[in-house]
Amino acid sequence: MIPERLAFIDLETTGANPLHDRITEIGVVEVDGDHVNTWSTLVNPERPIPRFVQQLTGIDDAMVAGAPRFAEVAEELAERLRGRLFIAHNARFDYGFVRNEFRRLGRAFLADVLCTVRLSRRLHPEHYKHNLDSLVARHALDAGPDRHRALTDADLIWQFWRLLRREKGDEALLEAVHHQLRRPSLPPHLDADTLDDLPESPGVYLFHGEGDMPLYIGKSLNLRQRVLAHFSADTREYKATRLSREVRRIEWRGTVGELGALFLESRLVKTLQPLHNRRLRASTEMCAWRLEEVAPGDHRPRLVRAEEEDFGRSGDLYGLFSSPREAIAALRKIAEAHALCPLVLGLEQAAKPGRACFARQVGKCRGACVGKEAIGLHSARLMAALAKHRLQAWPYPGPVGLVERDDILDTEEIHVIDAWRYLGTAKDDADVREILSATRPAGFDLDVYKLLVARMSKACVRPLARGD
Repeated sequence: MIPERLAFIDLETTGANPLHDRITEIGVVEVDGDHVNTWSTLVNPERPIPRFVQQLTGIDDAMVAGAPRFAEVAEELAERLRGRLFIAHNARFDYGFVRNEFRRLGRAFLADVLCTVRLSRRLHPEHYKHNLDSLVARHALDAGPDRHRALTDADLIWQFWRLLRREKGDEALLEAVHHQLRRPSLPPHLDADTLDDLPESPGVYLFHGEGDMPLYIGKSLNLRQRVLAHFSADTREYKATRLSREVRRIEWRGTVGELGALFLESRLVKTLQPLHNRRLRASTEMCAWRLEEVAPGDHRPRLVRAEEEDFGRSGDLYGLFSSPREAIAALRKIAEAHALCPLVLGLEQAAKPGRACFARQVGKCRGACVGKEAIGLHSARLMAALAKHRLQAWPYPGPVGLVERDDILDTEEIHVIDAWRYLGTAKDDADVREILSATRPAGFDLDVYKLLVARMSKACVRPLARGD
């Protein structure tokens, strides 16, 4: 049966980013069976409206100057939308703005959401364009004189809904609606209300079984969406199915941004070692190669373990490996690719003194082992081959803070880093001082190093000084 309690909604905003832009107008068409009610209001966005947006919508700063702020209309909007199917054109946009406005007020907003763009694509696959202007032209919808105003566009969506019912029939429309609204099959022992409590914001989630220790730990920019994806029928492989059967409880921890979620996930996995997490588990045998000059111009690789020295401050290290076996395999691969001598590199022993290595015998070594290639030239080729694997030097004189902000809630987190080590996350300067004064330094972590190398250039970096 077609849902009867519907809310067709459209918003006008200061821009396209729900994290930074604000709502300037709300239009809602409320449908209860045969009864239809409309409601609209301008909203003071508490910031200037860009000129191009004013030209598009006709809403300027003067019009919203005396309008209520969102906080003043939030309760009425929530009441009008309560228990209704939230229907919008490109619904992700409108729903995202509404959720973030409520989030700024410290309130959660959840609704079943239906997108009429997706509905049009499913029921009219023969057409390429499905924006609202295209629907107006294609189906002769009545846009009136105020196109791009919120209530006018909400009414256009309502007109399109009625047209679909007439043209396609309730059965086809209902199938398309159910296709969008279908929910994943939840584990039998998991309370469905748990999922409604999950925020659509960054953080880390923990799946628990019968005991206290987690079965699996993951992270996401959108916790609710990611957790739901675990139980989607499209991803029910053996491992996912097994995990689904075992889950009894879900715990989550919010972060300001993705970087904080990545750090927290890595730390929790290494500390708690969940059964279903393998990739981020701590390595107890981390090592790297160092080139040592054993004679003038003769450089040989030596395996160095992280437990022996400070990888974060050591120079001339090449590669980071979770075990000696992995390090040797990597060096052997480099030797094969560059015709380097495995005998000189210490990867094999000579059958007899002065005898060539096996690679030389099959034409894959240039003969450094038997004097056919000068050892200085071999060393130079070795250094060139290893150059791209060299560990990056820590680019700062001391610790730094990587700052992440949530502009909606006006909060920030400061991730304290020193010599490629993650020391902790602070909420303010007092937390930073406490983290820096800790006497026990953090160990060097391969995953943290890779994460920082990949993301640090784009992060907001704040130099820190111990004792500040």
